Amino acid sequence: MTEALVGPVEVVGAGLLGTSVGLALSRCGLEVLLSDASSEHVRTASGLGAGRPRTPDDRPQVVVVAVPPDHLGAVIAATLEAEPQAVVTDVGSIKTRPLVELAAHPGLPRYVGGHPMAGSERSGPLAGSAALFEGRPWAITPHADAAPDAVALVRELAERCGAVPVVLAPEEHDRAVARISHVPHLMAALTAGRLADAPRDHLALSGQGVRDVTRVAGGDPALYGQIVSANAAAVLDLLAEVRTRLDDVMAALAAGDRDALQRLLVEGNAGTRAIPGKHGEHDPRPMRTVIVSVPDHPGELARLFAAAGEAEVNIEDVRIDHDPGRPVGLVELVVDASRADHLLGSLESRGWLTHR
Repeated sequence: MTEALVGPVEVVGAGLLGTSVGLALSRCGLEVLLSDASSEHVRTASGLGAGRPRTPDDRPQVVVVAVPPDHLGAVIAATLEAEPQAVVTDVGSIKTRPLVELAAHPGLPRYVGGHPMAGSERSGPLAGSAALFEGRPWAITPHADAAPDAVALVRELAERCGAVPVVLAPEEHDRAVARISHVPHLMAALTAGRLADAPRDHLALSGQGVRDVTRVAGGDPALYGQIVSANAAAVLDLLAEVRTRLDDVMAALAAGDRDALQRLLVEGNAGTRAIPGKHGEHDPRPMRTVIVSVPDHPGELARLFAAAGEAEVNIEDVRIDHDPGRPVGLVELVVDASRADHLLGSLESRGWLTHR
């Protein structure tokens, strides 16, 4: 019979992800042990309620390794040796390289890779949140020699953190994250890099569009450099595809071939529709954006959300675009398309300025 997750769970690495795992597991009643090369990180995470410092007498049932990619294989190997009864998992974004480093390790059946698809541009324990994984995919990547009971424990751990487990082979995982994370991050960095030395009057025209495209470029360059380098083969394959498409764009512009350019833009439309919607829906309901002018004063957003609630309309997503010339922001409320006109009418009747 598969053993249930009862704890203790040790988290090695009390940064953003490790602290968030500790907070989520502590919230559901599991004992969490914390260790980190930085004693300050352990003190901070403990103070936040993510667990307590690990002692030499502790014997964890599961160990979650949450260290930077360059150290992942070595720390997993050391943990398998130090805890011969524990199941070991990790939250690293690359799954094949640690397996190569662990190929001859006798404890390999007790290791099952994991990767929660959640994070932040911020880092460190103070950025941790018990809700970070709520409703988010958590990739579980069992290798051919993984023990079934170990796989089951890692799945339960992901579920206890509020995540949705998705089982993938390690190689398939690395191809997937190259497509949906690593290459997009590089594209964002390249786009944002064109802004660094731009004239101030060019930057004065910035709006929400450029912020959306470049947001992830604000992440830690050292960390993302490790991540992308560790997944170089999969990233290079996709970058070659992007380079071909970029050549197509340049050729279409040079030739004034608007039809070819439009075909490339339509391809982009299709890609945005392919992204799963709310709760992972692959055929999401049609959405519509309701735009409202909101004064830049304390309490105005809360008042707007309350008005939407009184109209009995669920807000699926929110974006805020600040007007640089006035103390006003444009708030975009993404709602079910069938409820958008009702929300517009209800907000206008309450005195809100909307933009149809």
